[in-house]
Amino acid sequence: MATTTSLAAAAALPRQRGGCTSRASAATSATADAWWRDAVVYQVYLRSFADGDGDGVGDLAGLRARLPHLAWLGVDALWITPHYPSGGADGGYDVSDYRSVDPELGDVEDVRLLVEDAHALGLRVLLDVVPNHTSDAHPWFREALADPSSPHARKYVFAPPSPEPPNGWRSLFGGSAWSRTPDGRWYLHLFSPEQPDLDWREPSVADDFDETLRFWLDMGVDGFRVDVAYGLFKDAQLRENPGAYSPTLFGHGDEQRHTWDQPEVHAVWRRWRALVDSYPGDRLLVGEVCLADLDRVAAYVRPDEMHQAFAFRLLKSPWDAAAFVDGICPALAAFDRVGAPVSWVLGNHDKDRQVTRFGGGAHGLSRARAAALLVLALPGSPYLYAGEELGLPQVVVPDEAKRDPIFHRSGGLRAGRDGCRIPMPWSTGPAAGFSPAGAAAPWLPQPDGWDELSVERQAADPASTLQLYRAALVLRHEVRALGRGRATLERQGDVVVVHRGDARTGRVTAYVNMGHEAAALPCAGEVLLASEASVTAGDGWVHLPASTAVWVRTTP
Repeated sequence: MATTTSLAAAAALPRQRGGCTSRASAATSATADAWWRDAVVYQVYLRSFADGDGDGVGDLAGLRARLPHLAWLGVDALWITPHYPSGGADGGYDVSDYRSVDPELGDVEDVRLLVEDAHALGLRVLLDVVPNHTSDAHPWFREALADPSSPHARKYVFAPPSPEPPNGWRSLFGGSAWSRTPDGRWYLHLFSPEQPDLDWREPSVADDFDETLRFWLDMGVDGFRVDVAYGLFKDAQLRENPGAYSPTLFGHGDEQRHTWDQPEVHAVWRRWRALVDSYPGDRLLVGEVCLADLDRVAAYVRPDEMHQAFAFRLLKSPWDAAAFVDGICPALAAFDRVGAPVSWVLGNHDKDRQVTRFGGGAHGLSRARAAALLVLALPGSPYLYAGEELGLPQVVVPDEAKRDPIFHRSGGLRAGRDGCRIPMPWSTGPAAGFSPAGAAAPWLPQPDGWDELSVERQAADPASTLQLYRAALVLRHEVRALGRGRATLERQGDVVVVHRGDARTGRVTAYVNMGHEAAALPCAGEVLLASEASVTAGDGWVHLPASTAVWVRTTP
């Protein structure tokens, strides 16, 4: 049985082990007040969010109908995963037309109406743009295959006919990164063979993407999440990578130095930043930059490049105070050096749900709730993945129902990402309210009892994870100390402590117990929010059971 640390021992808990302090802001005057510096952004995995037409697949109409949920929840913006026509090889990330909509998901008018409805509710809208590769069904690639002398062939990374591929580069989805064409050429695909990589050394590629950005910006979208932003350019000589290959979607290092993060890519983001900034309303570029070195990640958000880039370390961190501090402090330091906010990520469509990652069951849920209060207390911009506000676990999907190319390309050795993409539970009844009555079965199977976690049930329960998230987001907007400004982070044993605010804004301290035993820490103030009812405070102390968190409005 867990026991509370004695008051004397609590007072003596080691302080500032791995701690840090962020600067108040190094932003330029032009961006210091921009909405995106501390926005809470909600990621919508479109196919799994809400089905409006009853075909079992989430779509734009379903999302429009559920926008009031997002406004009620208290997020500032939503990011929508790709809605474009696609070859269907990778959940929409194999695009065949960047300025249209997959008929299964709606049409261009649906996007316009979605933006209009979202803006009326005070929500901003980010679209997903995929510039590293297209679908093999894209007209450019089809013509490039049919005619090697076509101008479109210059838009892809082809190597001349030869018995073997030009190097040993590996696909992130398994197997070689090269596939052979019928005429003996090789083409590069750092993901699936149905996703041929574009060659950004061809000027017409950049020109065409300018037109794509303008097409959607003219419709009123508020910005873009940029897929594989650290890709685009590859080593011009296609040199072999040094070191052992490690198949990971997060944290590439020098072992793949010739595949990712080539210096030429930064000119693209300066070009895109100038284009986006030419529109009114503080439009946003946020990049997926999966590099192990956070200073290299921060280079993508220098003042003339992207506005944000994801900090992915917490997405991989075990439930451990030292690991979380190590995921937070280096990110704050690296992004501070370039004057950018940190974009925090605990979950997304590529990673197992945090409830399961943190141990599963009631234990994992308590940890996930506490971790949410930690991230929402940090300065910067948290990104929430649809369903984490419900405490959804990772689902075990039968092999025969899996769609993810990672599972199929690895011959079943890697489980793939389907388990974090299960259609959302909205209410009781068939398909947990994901689809209208009488609809086709959801595109991925929902487990038994999924409706027990639904929005409908949790909205009626004041102790639910949904209500915890909503309360935290309301406080984040209302309490000045939780907004912009500096943060001081320290680790007192297994407790992570985040101090926010100052004499002008007031002070709030977040305590997160990541140990196996309860802890008591000296703290005078008012409890604003606790992750569990078992957290108590009084007589100058806060008492935290294991795997809990609390926000306290502290006195000087």
